[in-house]
Amino acid sequence: MTVSDIIAAIEGFAPSHYQESWDNTGLQVGDRSAECTGVLVCVDVTPGVVDEAISRGCNLIVSHHPLLFNGLKSITGATPVEQSVIRAIGGGVSIYSSHTAVDNTPGGVSHTMAARLGVRPDAVLAPLASQPGGEIGTGVVGNLPEALTPELLIALVKETFGSPVARCTNPDAAARQITRVAMCGGSGGSLIADAEASGAQAYITSDTRYHDFVDHQNSILIIDIGHFESEQCTKDIFYQIIRQKFANFAVYKSTTETNPIHYV
Repeated sequence: MTVSDIIAAIEGFAPSHYQESWDNTGLQVGDRSAECTGVLVCVDVTPGVVDEAISRGCNLIVSHHPLLFNGLKSITGATPVEQSVIRAIGGGVSIYSSHTAVDNTPGGVSHTMAARLGVRPDAVLAPLASQPGGEIGTGVVGNLPEALTPELLIALVKETFGSPVARCTNPDAAARQITRVAMCGGSGGSLIADAEASGAQAYITSDTRYHDFVDHQNSILIIDIGHFESEQCTKDIFYQIIRQKFANFAVYKSTTETNPIHYV
């Protein structure tokens, strides 16, 4: 089993050309041809996650967020990113990231969010212009199994995604019976208008700006959970892809990684 074999399995589900033009999905550190001894999956690569991979005997980390977004002018260990690169290279650990590719692919992040809410998506909020058919892109929309009040929907979302709080527009201004919801894992504030155009009465995402709350407070119920909470499902996605392709191969979900945001 090689690093390339694992990458091929992931890209069979989420091809790298599904990524957005600004993204850096792909192999970040390491040698594709190296034999793979095990895989650790995570949302973010940190020095602690690299140490965990080494301690587990894994020489490949598969993450959602790319370790390398901007060019490094030096690698001295001055930042957590530099420390992660140094430890990975020193420990013989390769790092592969699938970011917006797994966001945009059918069955990816937003589809998984929908499934956990019992919603069957019937449309993509922002299809990729480069991909025909309209099935590949960011965010999804679909109907709830049953109508819910805003208060019940908010409670369900918090419980489903393990978010202790949710920033919301005024529930009293929303439809009293919500039947159609849109969602986008990660920072989805730019798709609020698309969610409204889809007929959704509620939109679940994260990192929404204050002024977006102001502008859309009377037109859609925004339910803003944490970024980590909305995308931690990627660990399950990667785990299942690898397990289904290589049933007896060593793959682990990071236990070192925790939400960097604490609610107090």
